[in-house]
Amino acid sequence: MATGDSNSRKDIAWKYAYLANQNNKNDLTCNFCGKVAKGGAYRLKQHLVGGYRAIVGCQKCPEHVKEEVNQYMLRKKTEKEQVNLMAEFDDMAFDEEEDEVAEIDARGKRVQNVGGSGTSKKKPRHVGPMDAFVSPKSAQMGKSGKGVQTTINDAYKKELREKACVDIARWMYEAAIPFNAVNYDSFNAAIQSIGRYGIGMKPPSYHEVRVPLLKKEVVHTNDIMKSHKEEWARTGCSIMSDGWKDKSHRSLINFLVNCSKGSMFIESIDASSYMKTGERMFQLLDNMVEKIGEDKVIQVITDNDSSYVMAGRLLEAKRPHLYWTPCAAHCLDLMLEDIAKLPTIMRTIKRAIELTGYIYNRTGLINMMRQFTGQRNLLRPAKTRFATSFLTLSSIHKQKESLRKMFTSKDWTRSKWAKELTGKRVAQTILMATFWNTVVYSLKVSGPIVRVLRLVDGEKRPAMGYIYEAMDRAKEAIEKSFNGREERYKEIFEIIDRRWDCQLHRPLHAAGYFLNPEFFYDNRSEIERDEEVMAGLYKCIQRLVPNINQQDKILEELTSYKREEGLFGLEMAKRQRKKKAPADWWSAYGASTPSLQQFAVKVLILTCSSSGCERNWSMFEHVHSKKRNRLAQSRMNDLVYIKYNRALKRRYNLRDTIDPISLKDVDDSNEWLIGRVEEDEVEEFAEDDLVFNDDILTWGNVARASGVEEERFNFRSRMGTLGQATGSSSSSHHAPHDGDEEDEENDEGYKSCDENDDGPLLDEDDDDYVD
Repeated sequence: MATGDSNSRKDIAWKYAYLANQNNKNDLTCNFCGKVAKGGAYRLKQHLVGGYRAIVGCQKCPEHVKEEVNQYMLRKKTEKEQVNLMAEFDDMAFDEEEDEVAEIDARGKRVQNVGGSGTSKKKPRHVGPMDAFVSPKSAQMGKSGKGVQTTINDAYKKELREKACVDIARWMYEAAIPFNAVNYDSFNAAIQSIGRYGIGMKPPSYHEVRVPLLKKEVVHTNDIMKSHKEEWARTGCSIMSDGWKDKSHRSLINFLVNCSKGSMFIESIDASSYMKTGERMFQLLDNMVEKIGEDKVIQVITDNDSSYVMAGRLLEAKRPHLYWTPCAAHCLDLMLEDIAKLPTIMRTIKRAIELTGYIYNRTGLINMMRQFTGQRNLLRPAKTRFATSFLTLSSIHKQKESLRKMFTSKDWTRSKWAKELTGKRVAQTILMATFWNTVVYSLKVSGPIVRVLRLVDGEKRPAMGYIYEAMDRAKEAIEKSFNGREERYKEIFEIIDRRWDCQLHRPLHAAGYFLNPEFFYDNRSEIERDEEVMAGLYKCIQRLVPNINQQDKILEELTSYKREEGLFGLEMAKRQRKKKAPADWWSAYGASTPSLQQFAVKVLILTCSSSGCERNWSMFEHVHSKKRNRLAQSRMNDLVYIKYNRALKRRYNLRDTIDPISLKDVDDSNEWLIGRVEEDEVEEFAEDDLVFNDDILTWGNVARASGVEEERFNFRSRMGTLGQATGSSSSSHHAPHDGDEEDEENDEGYKSCDENDDGPLLDEDDDDYVD
């Protein structure tokens, strides 16, 4: 190093040290503690940073100085590594005319390759260090015939990238960041920005991330969601609201706005400090309508809680040009909940829960199950919404044969679990014919409803034009699965009708059905004579269109729609009725009736469910974890606002072209359930299913041989008299049997047959109710 004043020297060591003796350039004195570092500037930097064996660290050096010096040392080390690597290339000599590589034979002598055109010999090309970065000609030639050369940048930065990846991964592990975080586009953008900055970038501080950068990102997210707000003014929107409790037991109410571009999170309100009354809910909903703009809001969707029902009525009374609509997904879930309370289905679900719970609480049993199911898992039932119980039954039914084989295999019979009381009861359930019968029955009555639930629960495809028809088809599918035998599904229809009439039957649903060209033109005469549908249509026109002249204009234009006049009569428009989404169809072919077109689009883009709010709960749980349980409500709103809306925008940008909803699944939802159980081939006991198609061995034989045969409860229709049937059932309940099972049957109150009932009721252990 050159001598002179410390300010003239380039190394950072001279910034915090000086030469005590100008004749000795290797002895530097620390500015902070006065210690003399013998060994030059490098040793002085080690002294300032600390942690090195060769020299004692400075106890008085400030932390920011330590960080500055340490970053400087790392940068210099990296630059030195790059210089050393490039120095290897400077010593290499290349001969462009050397095309051949010298080959060495087994004796260690060089073998000269000869060109194909003559006898002239070429000087062999020796393999050198550069070949690590440049591929041979044969390897370089791509499909186009042009050479492809590995870049030097990729080669010498490979080690640096690996170290950077290790550091990033280590940070993710320590901060418990999910692995899929690296799939976000924003992560890649962050890496690129760091690379453009270069060496020595100072990371953002705790305060920067928590306050100023968060505010900037909220502004940026507002800009991204600007198109949503523009769509609200153009086609209208739906306000969605739902409440929940977080891990801190705070009562929070989420508000989202849905339009044709998807849902947008607005805010979450902490309602812990006041009672959740109808008047208070009305104030919150009314304030949200005011915030969004009454002229933009078409409907407000909430769940069916009594406070929301009252709030909805008050809101409709104050705001005469919008609707309060109960959440269709919540109504359908309540239907399934009522169905699940039926004694037979309740017992089936309890048995399924015991089965899956017993398996999944034993690691060895899980592995055994996967061997028989081809590594497929059973869904574990939980007390969640949206038909979890019935979806679990469906999964179990798919693995019926695999589970039967498992519980009759040597692996099971020789295991310790086969000797446990619960294990025996689970094995009995699997080999019990009536268990599978009740599973099939449960899926027959629930399958079509679950399909409708999935239809209305989606965000991408508005279901307003489909829910009316979907419910009718669901009932038809249930009726068809029982071959029209009303006594089998009468109770189910009563549950469906009760929920539909008091909660789901709304004018918007009827108007959506009328305006859906897929259904209207196929059932025109029937729909026009349906007072319920037409009344719903006219009520919507009167409420959603404040201007009387505009109302009259829409009524006039309805004639063109009914008669297929103007653009409605084009062959192209007719072909697209079932191919395009209803709102898109009206946008494309409704120009001849502009007032009706605008009204139809507003109705058909509406969502039927507020389940988007419930999906938002997971966002809150992720943001408001135990590590951040003191996060302020406003800051939590900002974090969720950014995370949820960015996710919504990302899904919207990736989604495919919107196709019309297909109701075929509603019609066919039970086909796979009927299977071998045919109406005209019902045998006395369903346990007579064959184990092998080419043998006479039945599962009933297997059950008896395994000692887990179930008790038989005969149908009255097969008994000589009603008295005999009753006697048989009574004696069966008191036969020698597992005590717990007997208690379970008696406690659940399954239906028994009486003398005044002529219909074949679905007893808990009847074998032939499956059609």
